[in-house]
Amino acid sequence: MSEQTSIPADPELDPTASYATDQSVIRRLSGLLRATAGTRTSYAPATGQPIADLPVSSENDVVAAVRLARKTQQTWRRVPLAERAAILLRYHDLVLDHRHELVDLIIRESGKARKQAFEELAHVALTARYYGRKAQELLEPQRKLGIFPVLTRAEERFVPKGVVGIISPWNYPLTMAISDGLPAILAGNTVVHKPDSQTPLTALRGIELLYEAGLPREAWLAVNGDGPTVGGALIQHADYICFTGSTKTGRLVAKQCGERLIGCSLELGGKNPMLVLRDADIHRAAEGAVRACFANAGQLCVSMERLYVADQVYDAFVTAFVDRVKKLRLSAGSGWDVDMGSLISKAQLETVTRHVEDARSNGATVLAGGKPRPDIGPLFYEPTVLSGVTPAMECFDNETFGPVVSIYRFSDESEAIQRANEGEYGLNASVWTRDGRRGRAVAAQLMAGTVNVNEGYGATFGSIDTPMGGMRSSGLGRRQGVEGIRRYVEPQAIATQRLMPIAASHGLSDEKFAELMTGALRILKKIGRP
Repeated sequence: MSEQTSIPADPELDPTASYATDQSVIRRLSGLLRATAGTRTSYAPATGQPIADLPVSSENDVVAAVRLARKTQQTWRRVPLAERAAILLRYHDLVLDHRHELVDLIIRESGKARKQAFEELAHVALTARYYGRKAQELLEPQRKLGIFPVLTRAEERFVPKGVVGIISPWNYPLTMAISDGLPAILAGNTVVHKPDSQTPLTALRGIELLYEAGLPREAWLAVNGDGPTVGGALIQHADYICFTGSTKTGRLVAKQCGERLIGCSLELGGKNPMLVLRDADIHRAAEGAVRACFANAGQLCVSMERLYVADQVYDAFVTAFVDRVKKLRLSAGSGWDVDMGSLISKAQLETVTRHVEDARSNGATVLAGGKPRPDIGPLFYEPTVLSGVTPAMECFDNETFGPVVSIYRFSDESEAIQRANEGEYGLNASVWTRDGRRGRAVAAQLMAGTVNVNEGYGATFGSIDTPMGGMRSSGLGRRQGVEGIRRYVEPQAIATQRLMPIAASHGLSDEKFAELMTGALRILKKIGRP
């Protein structure tokens, strides 16, 4: 139930005295939820203003949603692929048409700056267009080499998993909610979706636009509530799980999926490194590092938390970088002039504060930032740059997931690569150099699922044809590209044999058949057949 039982009477003096969102909109979006277990109030992190009282789902609600989605899937999978693809292409246009409304909603629920909110919208549109255009190439049956030329026709087909459960995070409440589900429905699955309970409205509006694009309402159902109850029930009943969140929770998800022998894809935590090589363009690298470290107040799985800078450019880079960080504009406003917004919750603020104070008390130097900013909003913290961070400090190898970055000097590139690869994570990395070929060579030595050369995260994030995901403790599976849709299907092999069986026949003994097969195998190798 809502913790707030009455609304203060004077909204002009107290931002928490009235709701931040038109309640007619709330009622409409609330109607999309399968939820019967009371209500919960969500709040705008930048101001503390209440946004909505939304219904909460029970385990029974989740079970009913999965049951309905499974029934719907039997019909949805038979809809021609071209028709399913057309829905995604219409959705592309609807998202762009409603861009101002969607961006405003993202800002209100997540507290991020407008420029980062627009990144989400663009990523959803890119994803919808990519899979809408590539549907036939990625999902139509494919001919394969049969055991014998002409005699054996082999093909691979792609069978939808069934009901895909999506558990999406708060930090990118539109694209992490919607972009993972678009290839799932294109492949003939249905979706039951649990958006994070801190940011459900953005996801619900995204789902509503899918209905407007032509998706049957029962093909994508939404539930709302906490992870252990609602997420746990979804894992127990769906046919596949797509989860984005912390490594700690991801391990539990993987264990539960493993017990049921169902698949899962997990994008988890990161302690992402950026390498500034000796020939980097200093000012370009410093500008890129600001975006890479402080987009969405550092609450981005692929944001940079470790900067390794070559001796030759260290002083110049640090000066340029710190100068830019100090000029960042923090605000609770929603305009394009805001550089960095709010943290999402008190828990995130406490983690950031603890990491910085621990580093400071153990000898690290604060080059910029280093304190909360309650004068701007209840959950703001300054973008912070630390030097002198050691393994004894909590922020050294633990993900902060906030506006804090540690900067280190290196003298040898092989040493920098080794240090960048240390730790349990392997999600994203960045390399800066004037020589693209050299940058790609360094990138190939980094143990990360994505590596950006002369960019922080946007190059791989926006290149939908490339896979995105983590190595090691940063996750399993990939979103985007062919891997992003094939995770939602079961490959099925169908082979048709003509004229003769693959066995002794027509009077041949088994021994003669084996000799014949030996000769055939030698011939096939000689003519170059795989």
